[in-house]
Amino acid sequence: MSAAPDPSTVRVDGPWAHRDVYANGIRVHVAETGEGPLVLLLHGFAEFWWTWRHQLTALGDAGFRAVAVDLRGYGDSDKPPRGYDAWTLAGDVAGLVGALGETRAHLVGHGWGGLLAWTVGTLHPRVVRSISTVSAPHPLALRGQIRRTALRRRSRNQARALGHVFRAQVPVFPERWLTRDRAAVVETLIRRWAGPDWQRTPDFVESVSRCRDAMLVQGTAHCSLEYYRWAARSQLRSEGRRFTEALSRIVDVPAQQLYGAEDPCVLPRSREASAPWVRTHIRHDIPGTGHFPHEEDPETTNALLTMFLRGN
Repeated sequence: MSAAPDPSTVRVDGPWAHRDVYANGIRVHVAETGEGPLVLLLHGFAEFWWTWRHQLTALGDAGFRAVAVDLRGYGDSDKPPRGYDAWTLAGDVAGLVGALGETRAHLVGHGWGGLLAWTVGTLHPRVVRSISTVSAPHPLALRGQIRRTALRRRSRNQARALGHVFRAQVPVFPERWLTRDRAAVVETLIRRWAGPDWQRTPDFVESVSRCRDAMLVQGTAHCSLEYYRWAARSQLRSEGRRFTEALSRIVDVPAQQLYGAEDPCVLPRSREASAPWVRTHIRHDIPGTGHFPHEEDPETTNALLTMFLRGN
């Protein structure tokens, strides 16, 4: 068996600077470009900061300080044994704003990173200027759609579309599943969720290869699954009820939702379900893209993000 990659291998060279920041009791690795209002870029499951490579350069050039984060447990950030509940993860992001020397930030999140952006906007609104989510409905909207469809036998419903969430709940096996054959399942999942056009490009090949290597960093597979384990198991605990109550407050900061029009993970009804928890928001479905519009069509995504961020 080959040795796990050193965590530092995720520090890919490019027109950005890598640095370590200490926030909420852990060391967080970030990649940074530009000067101006702070934009924190939060990645999703099975990826790492690299997923925002196109946005780092575009937002830096547009007059923003763009900072892509390796979330707790991923990449070259710390991987403590605990802290993968949404309360602590939101504290990581809120603490990171202050650790970067700012009082407020625009939050941009994909997948799990988007769910965290919603959570920080509710639990720590004073540090948030705006929220932009990519492929990420409000957590209560998504949970509601999963519950409504969990027992339905139709092949296409929200519960089935997020079947990997339920697969993560058993011990040990999911970690082996994620890392077997040099993390081949990471490529399988990304191919399943992405649109076909991106899959035919060299950018896709490079992105998948880097995500597979990053998943093999010691501890990453386990930590990434702990996000899903807490999300499911908290529903049966008092902390889950407290979290639901806390998240029921209206998000007052401006919000934008971006979705791939062909996203097989977040279905149309889930994309429409966030309105009750947001004061003001806009939504764009990006044609021809799947679950990763920021990578599949970075030009359109960057234009929408830049226009929204400049207005807020």
